[in-house]
Amino acid sequence: MVSLAVLNALPAADAETHFRSCCGSSRWVTTMISARPFATAAELVVAADAAWASTTRQDWFEAFAAHPRIGERTIEAEARAEQHRVTESAAATKAALADLNAVYERRFGWIYIVCASGRSGEELIEDLRSRLDNPPERELAVAAAEQHRITRLRLGKLIGAEAS
Repeated sequence: MVSLAVLNALPAADAETHFRSCCGSSRWVTTMISARPFATAAELVVAADAAWASTTRQDWFEAFAAHPRIGERTIEAEARAEQHRVTESAAATKAALADLNAVYERRFGWIYIVCASGRSGEELIEDLRSRLDNPPERELAVAAAEQHRITRLRLGKLIGAEAS
């Protein structure tokens, strides 16, 4: 966690590291670095939302690629914390998630993106199954919206404030 004042004052390379921990889109990160300084957490969130709104499909895919698959072991602290309820799931649930992740990737061509924070493995299985029926363009919009939710959650954690 860093204060807003510290985030504003960091050299660009250090700010990049913090912003990239929130979102893997280079365009989003660059936009956020350029938007500094932020007077308030609310201003930071507004800037983050505007930066996300300026991203393209390619930026979304870049952001998606920065995530581990739901239920996979990861060294990434943010993902571990967000998926902690999934990691506590039964082996059969984890296996079902792995199988459904593979089906999803074959169908859509990118990993299943979901804001998993506070959600159980069973809840994610239900969500994943329902999303498999989406047409690809609709699913891409859903995945992008989930990425945006993840970004806002991580941004709030970064500065120790609610970012919703």
